[in-house]
Amino acid sequence: MITLYDCATAPSPRRARILLAEKGVPHETVMVDLRTGEQMSEAFRAINPQCTVPALRTEEGSVLTDNAGIAAYVEARFPEPPLLGRTPLGKAEIASWNWRIEFEGLISIAEALRNSSPGMVDRALPGPNNYPQIPELAQRGLARVQQFFVMLDARLADSEFVVGSDFSIADITAVVAVDFARVVKCKPSEQHPHLQRWRAQMGKRAAMAL
Repeated sequence: MITLYDCATAPSPRRARILLAEKGVPHETVMVDLRTGEQMSEAFRAINPQCTVPALRTEEGSVLTDNAGIAAYVEARFPEPPLLGRTPLGKAEIASWNWRIEFEGLISIAEALRNSSPGMVDRALPGPNNYPQIPELAQRGLARVQQFFVMLDARLADSEFVVGSDFSIADITAVVAVDFARVVKCKPSEQHPHLQRWRAQMGKRAAMAL
């Protein structure tokens, strides 16, 4: 049985959770409480020395510790419905947009949050090592979030999904990024009508409620 190490309040494991739901993959879930620092415990370090979630224990017993690896495994193991593309060009476009949403969206939000939150002093980056906050990165992150909304709105102006007419992992990553932005008090507005239309459409998918 596949096991997902999850945290209900964190954006990164939500990506894996939605992916598994969209694929209809049966699995067990083990919750890791990030608020109490459970990810730093010796017990969890034995599972994932990177001290991060998600982590996915495969049917073969290996543990995958990032969304890229988890998505690659799940897509290969459960190819239908395809979420990483069908054709060589489709796969390339989805990979490109998924990376861009991570870089311009998720990372900018994380910069803003981790470099400003009083609860994350010396935890400006996830993982086993402590890093001090840099307030200037928080301000830059907020500016990047606004540009991310503009970029994604323009992309969706003539596209039903992030990549063409098919739902993909890029939509999953984008939903998580848009929703995660609320933690830094950013959300799409009437200036982003295409983004708002797309997010409302995504809300009709059962997996997005997870």
